Amino acid sequence: MGLSFLALLLLQLSYIEEMAKMKKEQFDESVNRSLYRASRNLEFNETLRYLEKDVNETERRAYRHDSVMSANGQLNGVIQHSHQYSVTGKDGTVYSSFQLKTITTKPSSVPKAMIMKSDKNSINDASKSLQEIVRNRYVYQKALLDEVVYRILYTASDKPLNERVNFKMLDQDIRAELMNNGVNIPYHVTVSTADGREVFRCSDYSDEGDAYTYSQVLFRNDPSSKMGIVKIHFPDINSYIFSSIRFMIPSIIFTLILLITFIFTIVVIFRQKRYTEIKNDFINNMTHELKTPIASISLAAQMLNDNSVTKSETMMNHLGGVINEESKRLRFLVEKVLQMSMFDNKNAVFKKKELDLNEMVESIAHSFTLRVEHTGGKIYTDIGALNSSIYVDEMHFQNVIFNLMDNAVKYRNPEKPLDIYMKTWNENGRLYLSIKDTGMGIKKENLKKVFEKFYRVHTGNRHDAKGFGLGLAYVKKIIELHKGEIHVESEYGKGTVFTISLPEITD
Repeated sequence: MGLSFLALLLLQLSYIEEMAKMKKEQFDESVNRSLYRASRNLEFNETLRYLEKDVNETERRAYRHDSVMSANGQLNGVIQHSHQYSVTGKDGTVYSSFQLKTITTKPSSVPKAMIMKSDKNSINDASKSLQEIVRNRYVYQKALLDEVVYRILYTASDKPLNERVNFKMLDQDIRAELMNNGVNIPYHVTVSTADGREVFRCSDYSDEGDAYTYSQVLFRNDPSSKMGIVKIHFPDINSYIFSSIRFMIPSIIFTLILLITFIFTIVVIFRQKRYTEIKNDFINNMTHELKTPIASISLAAQMLNDNSVTKSETMMNHLGGVINEESKRLRFLVEKVLQMSMFDNKNAVFKKKELDLNEMVESIAHSFTLRVEHTGGKIYTDIGALNSSIYVDEMHFQNVIFNLMDNAVKYRNPEKPLDIYMKTWNENGRLYLSIKDTGMGIKKENLKKVFEKFYRVHTGNRHDAKGFGLGLAYVKKIIELHKGEIHVESEYGKGTVFTISLPEITD
């Protein structure tokens, strides 16, 4: 199920990536097409401008020439090569520009006095002459057009780029072409020469989005040194590209929520399974721990009720002592479980008072000396704290130290003597206590779990290390409620160090 959700999520992400890639390619194509059309419009406008200029000059020259010829009364003068011309018909008749204009004019527009009657042959000759005249006129006009083109090529390219380009019109053309291609987002434009000198920059120019810059050559048929380059980039290109795939976002979020929910459900199931195993282990340990004192008390009670057993004073004292000790042990085990339940419900009430940590350490070390010496080891104390005052609940804090000492004895290495080192010191406004032992140590994979409730480090086939897995959980809870911290360091086979830090009491 989880793999299905994950595969669906990856498929959606892949689909979004492909859509974004296609949108980017479409955007690139639209922008490049727009720039190409804008550059063509620029070249077309320049050609048109020069053509209009040349036509205007031709008309002015023709007008001046006709005025001069009219004043001198010469209708068949010498024709200017640049703009005046004459055509000779097949019959040897020479037609001036004025006559040619008259002959090629539609009959309806020719004055009646100029319409001459002729026979059929003369009409055919005139028609052929007119065709020849039109042909010659076409050749001449083509020569004029070539002259204009050559003038544009060799005159326009000599001008600087900033004189050839109307930047405002270029910007308008780019904007219009982009809108025609479906791109309607802000852009920044620059124009530079072929050698990289910038000659134009839009007024609101910024570098945002210049990672994707589009360029187009201006006047691509000119010499390379005379060309220009227009560049544009879009600050909102990412928003534009991903705007088309926003509809996929809710689907991805929903799939992600389902995946997270599924993972959370699996984690909860495994956690509940682990808690169930811990609970069963706790019940087994508790049953084992409680059965021993109950069995001892039951056996003592049977002996007291057995009339066949001699009830001497020594026997009575012994049975009474067994019942008393086992009752205390049973009460201690029950109270230990009840204490953890009380802390979980946050109903714990502390009776705090100011105590001396150095004195408490010395006292506890003295009381544990016999148990440690029984293993062949010894307790060493290093009382280095100058400010050893603490504000704690005496009973609970003593239980913390007793639990750490008891664990050191409980999990000792049976093959060598157990040594315990207790040390106090001050550092950075805090009071520290460390308890180091030379016992079995704890494996790295178990270090992070030792303070969990009901967790017990696996000890192989050993059955002398009894308990509920509540001791270190109780220790950590008490330390935290006293605004302290506890850390553990251990190396398996060499020993363990527990370090407690508490805030110092200042006057």
